[in-house]
Amino acid sequence: MAEINRKELVLALIGAGTAPRLAGLDLSALDMMRLDLEGANLRGAKLDAANLREAILRTTNMTGVSLTVAQLPYSDLNAATLVQANMTGANLTGARLTNANMQAATLNGANLTGANMKGANVNQLKFDENTTWPDGKKGSQGNPASYTL
Repeated sequence: MAEINRKELVLALIGAGTAPRLAGLDLSALDMMRLDLEGANLRGAKLDAANLREAILRTTNMTGVSLTVAQLPYSDLNAATLVQANMTGANLTGARLTNANMQAATLNGANLTGANMKGANVNQLKFDENTTWPDGKKGSQGNPASYTL
């Protein structure tokens, strides 16, 4: 369970200014729908089963985060750093992943239907046959690099 609740998080964000530090926190299953976390440091945070629907996560440092079965539909991850992030089973439907650094991230079973991955770094990206790509193709039927053009 999360170390803090939504109200405590919102109050912390108000006082944090432009680059909140949430690195290493356990925010699992927390409702963060539509929160503006732009520029936040979430490095190593645990966000398993968190609700990040329509959240603003532009330019966040999410290196090594755990987003297992997290809900991120229509979230804005433009230019986010997602290096080695574990997004197994995550719902990224319609997410904006433009220019995101997803190097060595894990997308096993993730749903990226309708996501925008233009300009994203997908080197060493891990996925399985249950991963759904932006065009609806499954697993090895899609090529991650082709979605970045």
